[in-house]
Amino acid sequence: MSHQWSIIGNQGFKFIGEINASMSHEIKNVLAIINENAGLLEDFTVMAGKGMPVDPGRLKALAGKIQKQVKRADGIVKNMNAFAHSVDEACKNVELGQTLDFVAALSARLVSNRGIVLEIAPNAGPVVIITNSFFLKNLIWLCIDFAMDWTRDEKTIAISYQKISSGAAIKLSKLEGLGNMPADGFPNRREMALLEALDSEMTICREAGEISIVLPETIEK
Repeated sequence: MSHQWSIIGNQGFKFIGEINASMSHEIKNVLAIINENAGLLEDFTVMAGKGMPVDPGRLKALAGKIQKQVKRADGIVKNMNAFAHSVDEACKNVELGQTLDFVAALSARLVSNRGIVLEIAPNAGPVVIITNSFFLKNLIWLCIDFAMDWTRDEKTIAISYQKISSGAAIKLSKLEGLGNMPADGFPNRREMALLEALDSEMTICREAGEISIVLPETIEK
């Protein structure tokens, strides 16, 4: 099967850069908070050196704040590491619920900055397919990125997934603004190249405000 590798490759680099830039910004925010709290700790040290009383409760609270940010940074780094390993295998078992949650975590800052809320509906059980994990994450992010322009007043994107006879399906809904989308507005060349590589199909229902992706149970390696 011949894919549009130049488009897929360029989009992949852009996806990596966008996500890493967002997550490194999150880490900088964490470091800024830790630095601020370290400054307060230094102030308390100076006070103690001058014989001034220091409330142990305030020190405990300060330590708790620092520990919270360290835990937050650890989670961000773990996600960055897992994201980097998305390209390790061309095809592997992928659980859709975990993948959707992971993309939501990766893009949390980008989505929050737009004032959007992602609502991922739980499924009755795991939905597993054999596919290219990195390409799928990229396609899901492109769909979310596009959908954020069409949420209208509710500012919410509902995401659901399910097992179907041919494989699995993902649906993005609550996109009331899709009725005003140009006929050729989406998917464009980037999404079409990824859809082809994933042997998948996308349908858009403007009236219902929904984007649906149908994925096969397995793809050719």
